[in-house]
Amino acid sequence: MPVVYAFFFIPIIEVLVGPSAKNLSTAEEEVAKADKLYDWLLYLIVPIQVGFVIWYFFNIQTVQIGTTTFWGRTFSLGLLCGVLGINVAHELGHRVNRMEKNMAKLLLMTSMYPHFYIEHNYGHHRNVATREDPASSRYNESLYRFWIRSVWNSYLSAWKIENKRSKRKPGIHPFKNEMWRFTVIQVVILIGILAFFGTKVLLGFSVAALTGILLLETVNYIEHYGLSRSKVSDHRYENTTAAHSWNSNHWIGRLMLFELSRHSDHHANPEKKYQVLLSHKGSPQMPTGYPGMMLLSIIPPLWFAIMNKRVRLYSQSV
Repeated sequence: MPVVYAFFFIPIIEVLVGPSAKNLSTAEEEVAKADKLYDWLLYLIVPIQVGFVIWYFFNIQTVQIGTTTFWGRTFSLGLLCGVLGINVAHELGHRVNRMEKNMAKLLLMTSMYPHFYIEHNYGHHRNVATREDPASSRYNESLYRFWIRSVWNSYLSAWKIENKRSKRKPGIHPFKNEMWRFTVIQVVILIGILAFFGTKVLLGFSVAALTGILLLETVNYIEHYGLSRSKVSDHRYENTTAAHSWNSNHWIGRLMLFELSRHSDHHANPEKKYQVLLSHKGSPQMPTGYPGMMLLSIIPPLWFAIMNKRVRLYSQSV
């Protein structure tokens, strides 16, 4: 039912209701920025997500369930891994507070995708909308080709970034490289699941984690499809602006995803907290919300027919 709700009911409602480009006033923005409730909503997701993962382990191991229920609960956990795990980790990973950053890494572990923290913050935001960025989808690139390129190259990019960063850190111990720490923790988690809960639970968790990963990469695909930054010199691109990400003002998706769909402002101002992200008139607009766009992307001919026209029109207007 969570999967049906997310990818059937919400897309229909978003088509019927439509978007809202209304922004907070300057005074409202200051109030929202200072309101700690928005932070505590993020913090609360951490025990909820971890609790659901642990509940899944015990439920699959101890309760007699049929094949349909097993896969239903597995894909529902995968939906949580993408929406609550990776999405909230994305927001917390942009914070400067060490506790919030550690919360982000813990949430990413629920999808076995902790290197996203490194590549996204130190790679994607620097290289977005360029050929150097594995997480920026290219014009006429299908979702399935993008999955392979982005997943593999993002992992390699995270190693390259962290190898370079760790050389600047004091000391010689190997775990100053965070990718080594991530790798060891992931191996320990997977071995622990196998030892304490068995093969079936390990299989289900692996599929759920992969589902969360592919949801993330699908979101990456729709957020930057066909958009590119121009080179201003041989070694430098123009600055990232709200013109280099697709934006969606559909309010249900905004609410569910902690304003992730106001992605144009996020890339133009990555230091902004989610509750004060704005809609920019000059940013390219998605025809519907994130769930609907994700469904559209799984059918490449239909995606190209709708989005290629928008890319061309937007490119001519800027």
